[in-house]
Amino acid sequence: MHTMWKGTISFGLVNIPVKLHAATENKDVKLRQLHKECQSPIKYQKVCPVCEREVESEEIVKAFEYAKNKFVVLTDEEMAELQEEHTDKAVEIVDFVQLEEIDPIYFEKSYYLSPNEGGGKAYTLLRQALADSGKIGVAKMVIRSKEQLAAIRVYENTLVVETIHYPDEVRDVKEVPNVPEDAKADPKELDTAKMLIDQLTSEFDPEKYKDNYRTALLDLIEEKKNADETATAQDKPVPDNVHNLMEALEASLDRAKNDKPDKPAEKKKTTSPKKPKKKMKKNA
Repeated sequence: MHTMWKGTISFGLVNIPVKLHAATENKDVKLRQLHKECQSPIKYQKVCPVCEREVESEEIVKAFEYAKNKFVVLTDEEMAELQEEHTDKAVEIVDFVQLEEIDPIYFEKSYYLSPNEGGGKAYTLLRQALADSGKIGVAKMVIRSKEQLAAIRVYENTLVVETIHYPDEVRDVKEVPNVPEDAKADPKELDTAKMLIDQLTSEFDPEKYKDNYRTALLDLIEEKKNADETATAQDKPVPDNVHNLMEALEASLDRAKNDKPDKPAEKKKTTSPKKPKKKMKKNA
């Protein structure tokens, strides 16, 4: 399992060297977008609308838009310094609480924790203490340049970190539109609904829940592949150097003609009448 992060968990004077691993993975079927005409994958380019050209990665800077088209630009050096100041490889447990006290809306992502070298004994100690007390630890940690609030709990035989949203990241429920406030359900309908809930009540078994849409989509893809209903992207045409050279020469010639300043009109020369030549006298 890939290690995403290495650090320590501390509670009191106890420090546990640990490794962090992603506990979940996205199983969505990723589909590419093709050009219908030639079946070639579509590329997404970063284009500046003012300069009207594609922008290279080294030309891009990060900025915060504080008003419409108004930005505060942040340099890579400033971001790196800020991250270094706030990045600590220690996960400090600041409180122990009951898991039931945290509403599921706060939970974000799950990670497994494994002991790093020399951390097995302290890892076992924390795991057993959490299991026996029925508590979870609330901690702060930095993952991918973001300070996270997290819950550390026991899942089967492993410590798990659950990142938690900060309160200001959870939208106010009062902003949800059209929620009935004082409406009351009909007593008979309510009793029937409760009976239905009782009939459908069972122990939670995650294995019985399947992603039927994903399974059907993969079956359809396999069926079309077996029926040879496939598409192959066309090779990118090789540029004709001679043709491109001729185009470049013609374009250069046109540009030179357009850039060449018009010649001023030449003034006509005025000629004065010739004086008659004097005849030389011959000697007698």
